[in-house]
Amino acid sequence: MNRARSAREHSGKRSVLQVSAVAAATTAVITSTAVAGAPATAATARPAPVQATAGGSAIGTGHGVRVGTVKITTRLRNGRYELTDPTRGGLTTKDYLNNEYFGDLELSKPFTDRDNVWGNGTTRSRQSAAVDAHFAAEQTWDYFKNTFHRFGPRGNNMAPTMYVHFKKNSEQAQGVSEFNAAFFGDGKQDKNPDTSLDAVAHEYTHLVSDATAKFGDSNESDALSEATSDIFAAMVEFQANLPADPPDYLFEEKTYKKPRRYMDRPSRDGKSPDYWKPGLTSGEGGGNHFMAGIANHFFYLLAEGSGKKSINGVNYNSPTVDGRKVTGIGRAKAARIWYEALTTKFNSSTEFKQARTGTLATAAKLYGKSSREYATVQKAWAAVNVK
Repeated sequence: MNRARSAREHSGKRSVLQVSAVAAATTAVITSTAVAGAPATAATARPAPVQATAGGSAIGTGHGVRVGTVKITTRLRNGRYELTDPTRGGLTTKDYLNNEYFGDLELSKPFTDRDNVWGNGTTRSRQSAAVDAHFAAEQTWDYFKNTFHRFGPRGNNMAPTMYVHFKKNSEQAQGVSEFNAAFFGDGKQDKNPDTSLDAVAHEYTHLVSDATAKFGDSNESDALSEATSDIFAAMVEFQANLPADPPDYLFEEKTYKKPRRYMDRPSRDGKSPDYWKPGLTSGEGGGNHFMAGIANHFFYLLAEGSGKKSINGVNYNSPTVDGRKVTGIGRAKAARIWYEALTTKFNSSTEFKQARTGTLATAAKLYGKSSREYATVQKAWAAVNVK
């Protein structure tokens, strides 16, 4: 059985979500037909998927706590609008009602509205955090669909359900693959919801990883899962290009006073290692989120290169273990290499050295073994001391 993923700094294995059969049946509202067969990957044949039926879909206006004012897709049914997107596999956002019992999905409540204008941009409206989660999940669906032809985390045109207002005073965010769902707490005093674009994309990506590589047999494997979620969370930010949350290589900088993680130089958080070394088992500060810094650093170097750089007004200065310069190949190519490795090379026992082998194999497949892309994958891994 797959395990629940968390975006908070937890150590050890993920907890398993226990729910009733009724709860499992209510975790998603699906209005589309599933696609038969395995999902296509970036470098393989791409069968035409069965599109979701858009009956009853409408475009609403949302005012989120984190995402600002955005357009979201909703469903009109029985004279009221619902936070269900028929055009994206039935993507649904629900209110967990601050229930302390983890798994009582049948006690959650659908969000409905009369005028299709949602939230007020503050935590005074319970709809505001729902706007964040719904919009971010739509953006993540679109990123994987448009970039890799992947429809939903499992590639079957079934979207996950987003649950906001999870527990009380909870800083927890968690993706649960068993039920194709993710949960987001409201933070301290229930006034700091963990629903930023990168947090939601991070948890959505855990559902993708659990449907493909199924990481988790070791600390390094778990760290690669966290890194994969950070990598694609950053990519979703660059796609969305939100004025309220300009894209960057920082994690949850809009939720807390300072970023939780830094991809250009992970040690900026005071805990994460910049480089791999023998005996590193759970991150220098403890926890697989911190150990993920090694793969995050690799990806940043592969995409952007080493040294000083300013992107969207954010200053970066990415070092290498031996001082050698790395010139990046760009975000799109770096993401394509990582996704292809995730879906065709990585598995539950993959660790950093196997990740190096897998990304080199996909770079060779996509661009050729004599290509600049292949050589840069080699250099970027060497730069974080994975050889």
